[in-house]
Amino acid sequence: MNAHDLVFIIVFVPLIGALTAGLFGKVIGPIASQTVTTGLLLLSCVLSWVVFAQWAWGGLEAFTQTLAPFIHVGQFQSNWSIRIDALSAVMLIVVTTVAALVHVYSWGYMAEDESRPRFFAYLSLFTFAMLSLVTAADFMQLFFGWEGVGLASYLLIGFWHHKDSANAASIKAFVVNRVGDFGFALGIMTVFWMFGTIQFAEIFPRVHEFAGKTWMFAGHSWSAVDLACGLLFIGAMGKSAQFFLHTWLPDAMEGPTPVSALIHAATMVTAGVYMVCLLSPMFEYAPVTKQVVTLIGAITALFAATVGLAQNDIKRVIAYSTCSQLGYMFFAAGVGAYQAAMFHLFTHAFFKALLFLGAGSVIHGMHHEQDMRKMGGLWKYLPVTYAVMTIGTLAITGFGIPGVELGFAGFYSKDTIIEAAFAAGRQSGGVAYFAFIVSLFAAGLTAFYSWRLAFMTFHGTPKWAAEAEGHGHDAHAVHDHGHDDAHDHDAHGHGHGSHTPHESPASMLVPILLLAVGAVFAGYAFVEKFVGEGRNEFWRGAIFNAPTNKVLEMAHHSPEWLAWAPLTVSMIGLVAAWYVYIAREGMGARIAANRGLLWGFLYNKWYFDELYEATIVRATRLLGDLFWKVGDQKIIDGLGPDGVSAVSYEVGRRTGRLQSGYVYHYAFVMLLGVAGLLSFALWAWQA
Repeated sequence: MNAHDLVFIIVFVPLIGALTAGLFGKVIGPIASQTVTTGLLLLSCVLSWVVFAQWAWGGLEAFTQTLAPFIHVGQFQSNWSIRIDALSAVMLIVVTTVAALVHVYSWGYMAEDESRPRFFAYLSLFTFAMLSLVTAADFMQLFFGWEGVGLASYLLIGFWHHKDSANAASIKAFVVNRVGDFGFALGIMTVFWMFGTIQFAEIFPRVHEFAGKTWMFAGHSWSAVDLACGLLFIGAMGKSAQFFLHTWLPDAMEGPTPVSALIHAATMVTAGVYMVCLLSPMFEYAPVTKQVVTLIGAITALFAATVGLAQNDIKRVIAYSTCSQLGYMFFAAGVGAYQAAMFHLFTHAFFKALLFLGAGSVIHGMHHEQDMRKMGGLWKYLPVTYAVMTIGTLAITGFGIPGVELGFAGFYSKDTIIEAAFAAGRQSGGVAYFAFIVSLFAAGLTAFYSWRLAFMTFHGTPKWAAEAEGHGHDAHAVHDHGHDDAHDHDAHGHGHGSHTPHESPASMLVPILLLAVGAVFAGYAFVEKFVGEGRNEFWRGAIFNAPTNKVLEMAHHSPEWLAWAPLTVSMIGLVAAWYVYIAREGMGARIAANRGLLWGFLYNKWYFDELYEATIVRATRLLGDLFWKVGDQKIIDGLGPDGVSAVSYEVGRRTGRLQSGYVYHYAFVMLLGVAGLLSFALWAWQA
């Protein structure tokens, strides 16, 4: 079977699984539904690795396979196609590996949920949409997959629809992404206006021809390529939760934990990074937009890292970690190191999925408690979960030994991004230097909040034990904070038995053990192919670097002190977290109890939700009230049902009383009419 057939199977078997579980789940039952969907995802995963191996080691060449016409209107020609190159080959294994392991993990995590067929159908639909996105050969199919993952995320975030908070979170994710997708759609229109086509194969070779093309608006001349890329990046800001359009991401924790892993590690949030790297032939000719990408990415990395310091929900800390790491990927692409951005996307998928699924194991073992302040001392009770989450923490903090070049996955990818930002700063200064400074500072903050999570959860005094003694049977009742998995136990099928923490079943542990292998070895195994001397052979034109873009070459010749800088700041973060949460246990709680200005600023996420509530939400509500109470009720209803119609009705009602039904009444009226006519005739004759 050739690669063309393999990729066709990879993309469409998740759709078959989604349709089977979604349409026939009630007939075949939960076990059959999850068996079909998981089996097909495992098949897709295995075949994805086969295709990736053929690309990386077997000499597979890029190809595009047209399957069927999609939209043909005049010059606007779009076909449903499958495109394979280095970028899509990487994304195939990222998406299908994490999705397959999430499916397996969900067998244990969702074991007693009666809605499993619907859940597994949504997971497979999500995967199909993402696979459609990463194999698109034109902007139309890219947009289809883009909106498909948005729809599936809405369904998954609001999966427990009996919770008002879940419904609100799913709507928030959907609405915020519509803001970004409006810009994305305008970007596609701009591309079609410029090139007369939306086919990548026709656009990329001709971008340089349009580098000087401008568009007059408001008396100013705007670079058309910059305009197109800027609008497309707005879509990426929404999908990948970048600064200003990030507010939906933490609320997405309302979905079950496997959903969090799928959204944050492999699918929806990485779509924006993939899109920017895919469109590198365009972004290389959009210098202003590249600076915007660099700036937004750096600010996002800093913002999310600071907010992660003060969060207490175990999943929200990891969610803000995702937001921060996405910022790293974007400013790497912004400085021209697209290969480094994709490398970090690749390694991040393993350790971030590991951390989320590990957090789910903790939540499962703690009877659905998610507040880290009510944990502690769990390493004895959840030894496997503790071990793998420690590996995930070492990976995300980029632990490794420079010179020896031996470390966990994040050591290779994140350090490459930091070196690239430094190199770009030396070359052009400006926002690249800002991104470099932020990257080091955020690395220290990442180490602090990551080890804070580990120490509060697995070390120190067992807070759950003290609470159990103080509150008896209800010690681990659900604490519904309006987020995460805080739904009542019975809804998830868990009773109120022993409250002693317990290790998760094998169906949950096997996936996180496999992800732990990726968190350890993914960086070492692929650093040379992604960003090393052999990267050109691996990418083979899938990523375009302008002749003046020498960022990665310069990054490989960075000063020696720069190689040690990330490790140094990470160790400072580790020591600070140990001091606050182990050596001086309770110090963090006392800081929070004082409710200082800085703590409040970070705990309330820079007050973005409050700011948007006071401005956009309130303004929208006022506008709605204006249209409703003034436009609809007073004007339309006032002139319509309550105005002319009401008068007509009243006149008709009163006139209707003249219809008495008695003949002598009608005869009397006729006599009056005759008398009136005679009187008028006499008056007219005399005149």
